[in-house]
Amino acid sequence: MQFDSSKEYDIIPMGRVAIDFNPVDYFKTLAESDTYKKYLGGSPANIAVGLARLNKKVGFIGKVSADRFGDYVVDFFAKEGIDTSNIFRATGGEKLGLTFTEILSPSESGILMYREGVADLALEASEIDEEYIKKTKILLISGTALSKSPSREACFKALYFAKKHNVNVVFDIDYRPYSWQNADEIAINYAQVAEKSDILMGSREEFDLTEALIEKGRTDKESADYWLKRGNSIVIIKHGKKGSTAYTESGSYSIKPFPVIALKSFGGGDGYGSAFLCALLDGKDIMECLERGSASASMLVSAHGCSSFMPKEAEIDQFIAESKAKYGEMIARG
Repeated sequence: MQFDSSKEYDIIPMGRVAIDFNPVDYFKTLAESDTYKKYLGGSPANIAVGLARLNKKVGFIGKVSADRFGDYVVDFFAKEGIDTSNIFRATGGEKLGLTFTEILSPSESGILMYREGVADLALEASEIDEEYIKKTKILLISGTALSKSPSREACFKALYFAKKHNVNVVFDIDYRPYSWQNADEIAINYAQVAEKSDILMGSREEFDLTEALIEKGRTDKESADYWLKRGNSIVIIKHGKKGSTAYTESGSYSIKPFPVIALKSFGGGDGYGSAFLCALLDGKDIMECLERGSASASMLVSAHGCSSFMPKEAEIDQFIAESKAKYGEMIARG
């Protein structure tokens, strides 16, 4: 893919910002847990932090609460070097979404989200700045931001400006059941963005939701071929512990997770996305992009939180080198 080096920002994600509460009481249910640690959360927010840690110039478009938690988000972003000029404060009493996680075992985790009246879904189309979007190489849209108005219209306006100004669009499907009304609503909105994106990524379940009104029961290759023909340059389909495959016009490329002792089963996707996109921006070949994404994902599932544990470039390098020395050069590619 080609990126315009004259643009000020490498990437501007938009969408969900939340507060995660992860239990310090390991391997207990929410009912049994008493102590939690607070983290910045939300997939596009985590990806923004991940790319900032990897020395990319990052902006953000979103809305946060007009309270101390909103202050926490803005301050966290600012300390990471993320531009906060397009993060707005809610004026209707909306609060940040809260996510309570349940770490039942290294392979079994649960998530309980409070998503009623949340600030991120109150982002208005009138708050989307064409000049801001014009300045970035990549606009990342999170599927959760499409689940409700006015955030939905804000996303489509941002998408329009991105296409107008030769900005590459990444659509991270990021399905969460909260806020959606029905399957048709999901399929209609997801498909509209997927047809305008340049990089499309999600799980098999998320692709099934996106394609529900087009054709059901597709294989990964059938899905990839469909979206490549509609203008996407890269289609990534994830299968969790089984790995993921990137499809391009030149073929398919698969990667497996690096072996780690996992602490939780969530958070890996955001590490994957940030490291993959960083490598892509750096002009690395597709397999190296996938390898770095897989490494970051493995590092994240072995950490207690997400945003606060996003790795730096040297840490990913060291992790890959140590993994290959221990397991063999083709451990993730084989």
